Amino acid sequence: MSDTPELAQIIARHTPQPGVFETPVPGLSLIRADAPGMPMPTVYEPSLCIIARGAKTVSLGARMLHYDPSHCLVASVDLALIGQVMSAAPDDPYLCCKIDLDQSVLADLITADGTALLPGDPPPLAVHPTGPDLLDAASRLLRLIDRPHSIPVLAPLVQREILYHLITGPQGEMLRHAASGDSHLGQVSRAIGWIRRHSREQLRICDIAGAARMSVSSLHHHFKRITGLTPLQFQKQLRLQEARQLMIAEGVGAGSAGFAVGYDSPSQFSREYRRLFGAPPRADVSGIS
Repeated sequence: MSDTPELAQIIARHTPQPGVFETPVPGLSLIRADAPGMPMPTVYEPSLCIIARGAKTVSLGARMLHYDPSHCLVASVDLALIGQVMSAAPDDPYLCCKIDLDQSVLADLITADGTALLPGDPPPLAVHPTGPDLLDAASRLLRLIDRPHSIPVLAPLVQREILYHLITGPQGEMLRHAASGDSHLGQVSRAIGWIRRHSREQLRICDIAGAARMSVSSLHHHFKRITGLTPLQFQKQLRLQEARQLMIAEGVGAGSAGFAVGYDSPSQFSREYRRLFGAPPRADVSGIS
């Protein structure tokens, strides 16, 4: 399919200009771009991304994935990725919806499904054909944006259905591993959660390993294999992404943003920010405004 007309129509109506837009539906956001973009570092939370129009690539280390209206992207854990919109124009914009994966509902469905966990180490990120059932459920979820009175009752039901389609589809094994406390993907997911909760603190590897219930050497090996980063590199990306969001969304100055996310040295913050985003904080944010 070249695009998904109903999804594209709804997303276009609720994204008046390029950017990321929250919706009244919890866990649902809409993205629009009017031109191809440069590669941009970003942190993906566990989520399902469905493109209605256009195309995008995401890179995790040396691994690059391409998706479009025929394929959806599923991230099973928090990941620091490089994303790039490949196809977009003012009269033919890139349009995408992102649906966060509710981990408690996902765990409940996986338990109820009862499918045994297969051995192996699936990747934390996958692209697969979207499929008509998943697309239909996503369309019904987006329709609720225009029916706000129905959201509290119907949105949780549709989101649960979407998660069911994911665990019974080609992404199912990856999601089962991420939810399992005994798999490497599940252990790294615990480590990521701990880093997120303590992202503004000075971290010790032994604390992260303890939270993940792994040895320090095992944590280093599997964390780097799965995320492409060391735990401390991952924390740095979280901090810099959060600081950038503070500057863009709330107009916070660079010094204050760096301090807010845990940096004591403005020069170190500026240096690491430039290394990640390609420009110092003030120039980068001014270029977006």
